Amino acid sequence: MSAVSRSADQRQHHAIAYWLLICCALVFAMVVLGGVTRLTGSGLSMVTWEPIVGAVPPLTSAQWQDSFKRYQHTPEYEKKNLGMSLHEYKGIFWFEYAHRLLGRGIAAAILLPLLFLVYQRRIDRALVPKMVVIILLVGLQGALGWYMVASGLVDNPHVSQYRLTAHLAAAFLIYAYMFWVALGLIYPEREAGPELQPLRRDTHRVAALIGFTVLSGGFVAGLKAGFTYNTFPLMDGHWIPPTYWSAQPAWRNFFENIATVQFDHRLLAVSTLLAVSLLWLVARRYAPPPRAKLGFNLLLVMVIVQVTLGISTLLLLVPIPLASAHQAGALLLFTCALFTLHALRLR
Repeated sequence: MSAVSRSADQRQHHAIAYWLLICCALVFAMVVLGGVTRLTGSGLSMVTWEPIVGAVPPLTSAQWQDSFKRYQHTPEYEKKNLGMSLHEYKGIFWFEYAHRLLGRGIAAAILLPLLFLVYQRRIDRALVPKMVVIILLVGLQGALGWYMVASGLVDNPHVSQYRLTAHLAAAFLIYAYMFWVALGLIYPEREAGPELQPLRRDTHRVAALIGFTVLSGGFVAGLKAGFTYNTFPLMDGHWIPPTYWSAQPAWRNFFENIATVQFDHRLLAVSTLLAVSLLWLVARRYAPPPRAKLGFNLLLVMVIVQVTLGISTLLLLVPIPLASAHQAGALLLFTCALFTLHALRLR
């Protein structure tokens, strides 16, 4: 292959990578907006899922009344928001509508450019299966989002913490997959040798710990566990809350017991802080490539910021700006881990 041909391929790969990074930014915004939607109690305001027709919001007074009437037949209105005015309903409706509209925008931002690239034959065959995986993941995420919302429209006006955490995990998975593919297009050459295998293994473990911490945060959010035990490091005077093991059968404590879920998230967060700090010290003993070195430094800074945001959110009784920043910080910390892992990859 000539130098001119290689340069053209590189430019094409970089263009696709930047497109994927833009899609990653949209998913990032989606995660943050999803958190705001949950924190403002807006997630159950739209009681139907219409992927195409639902892109158009109510425009007339009659349409607004019809939408509000459907909401008035939900458990959330009857048990939590009885007597809510139409004006107040619009306030929560627009958050959920923006969240769903952004989801449709992400699907379009991925699908339409991809169809154009395939039509123009400007995408490598090796990339096509990866793009198909991305599209399938986005479609699955849309269905999973409605599956989550539907759990709060039956009897209990709260979405299932299991479904919420699955929805959050799927968003992180989509983001991670697109980000990894984009990095592979920008940095196609291996930068680290086999001598860094121990450091690579340790970094994988820390990345997995970050992932578990994020999942535990999903259960904290789903149970609204952040609104209790608003002291740190003790939990209302106890290192371990007395009700830690109160649910039966025992496994339910880890997913349904507010005290257990919050304690576990605290433990995982502190463990992540210690693990990243230790990893940063260990990395200094090696000679990682410049991009990996940057990744380790970013990881250390971001984990300190994230833990600070988490403690502040807890102590201040979950103010929406701080809680949203904490959710954004989780994805940024995860991004730093992915960036570092990619710089250490063997192939």
